Amino acid sequence: METLHLFITIALILLLILYFKLNPAISLVVGCIYLGLTMGLGMTATVDAIGSGFGNIMAAIGLPIGFGVIIGQLMSDSNSAHKIAYTMVKSAPRGAGLYALGLTGFLLSIPVFFDVTFVILIPLGVALAKTLQKPLPYAIGALVIGAATSHTIVPPTPNPLAAASILGFDIGLMTLAGLVVGLITALVVMKLYFLILDMGLWNPSKDELHVQTLVNSESAEITLPDIPLWQALLPIALPILLILSGTVYDYAQQSGLIGGESLPSTVAFLSDRIVALLAGAIAAYVIAGRTMSRDECDKSASRGLQTAGLVLLVTGAGGSLGSVIQETGIGRMLVDSLFQETGSPFAMVLLTYCLALVFRVAQGSGTVAGITAMTIMAGAASTGIVNPLWIALAALSGGISIGHVNDSGFWITTQLSGFSVRGGFKTYTLAELMVSLTILVITLAGATLWP
Repeated sequence: METLHLFITIALILLLILYFKLNPAISLVVGCIYLGLTMGLGMTATVDAIGSGFGNIMAAIGLPIGFGVIIGQLMSDSNSAHKIAYTMVKSAPRGAGLYALGLTGFLLSIPVFFDVTFVILIPLGVALAKTLQKPLPYAIGALVIGAATSHTIVPPTPNPLAAASILGFDIGLMTLAGLVVGLITALVVMKLYFLILDMGLWNPSKDELHVQTLVNSESAEITLPDIPLWQALLPIALPILLILSGTVYDYAQQSGLIGGESLPSTVAFLSDRIVALLAGAIAAYVIAGRTMSRDECDKSASRGLQTAGLVLLVTGAGGSLGSVIQETGIGRMLVDSLFQETGSPFAMVLLTYCLALVFRVAQGSGTVAGITAMTIMAGAASTGIVNPLWIALAALSGGISIGHVNDSGFWITTQLSGFSVRGGFKTYTLAELMVSLTILVITLAGATLWP
């Protein structure tokens, strides 16, 4: 019955989002109420669990997400993101141009939302495809692969940032794993995707609308800031380096390379996610201030926080669901019934991936898909059967699995590129699916070899 109520909760959440068109955060809270009441938690305890779950997740990641969004918005509005993009793509060797475009998308999507990254880079993609005399899908595919990969698994984007808090492991480990797995995934998938295009996947007569795209004239209107590349990169690099400093220092202590039994207070302070992202936000303000007025910087930060509102609400509601699941004990029951005898990390990773995939296909939001899968499997992550990192990567890769017509990123990609729906499936959908499966394969290998 416990498992049945959990699946009814999942079905109820999807029904409210898809049929009744309710906001995902509202739908998640309604699901929390159903689960708490049917599991005998009681009305007062259910509401308390919802509130405490929301508060706990916001205490852990609310400020970091806000700071991360401010960084991305300031970099976009001050054109420092454009500076990074143009410098990296223009300086790449001719044969590596498409890979440089994809890796630039990977870099920019660490602090910047996918949609904004795509809008920034597509003029470069169009120009690069013409220069290399390649069909446009090569450039669009590279851009989608790079941007979607880092936005899915590299903090401080909301889902990977939340993963460490929901599943209870080091944010530095998530950052390091996201960067390593993400870079490997992006390079491998770009190579495979280009090979598929070389085999004749693209049909211009059916996959393109043959209309003038809106972005072809935008590149001439962009004024690049007169700053060195390292300054443009600083708001991205600084928080990542600070977060990783704590993880690296801790590993050095455990390996006996450095004396001491715990992190020094200075290192612990600087590597804290709030302090690290705050430092990045301050750096973004300083650098943006070289080309924007103080008032323009404030308005830019405010626009970013407006965008972050829904993400924060959905993430908090996901924390509420996790709290109710924890209070009712369903997570532990699910693990005991499915994995206690086999103790299979492989099966646990696959279940997490499938949960996220169902939510992704059904309602389109990778944030909702990843957060929900992680909250459901949080009990499994604490059993010791598999490292919580692999649960996180499975949920995140499932959350990017199949983006189609119910995903805003799909329409931004197709409309700005001048592709038909069929063309969107061959670029956005196929590219993200390949990224998802590659991360899943790496995750399954990691969970099997280092559970």
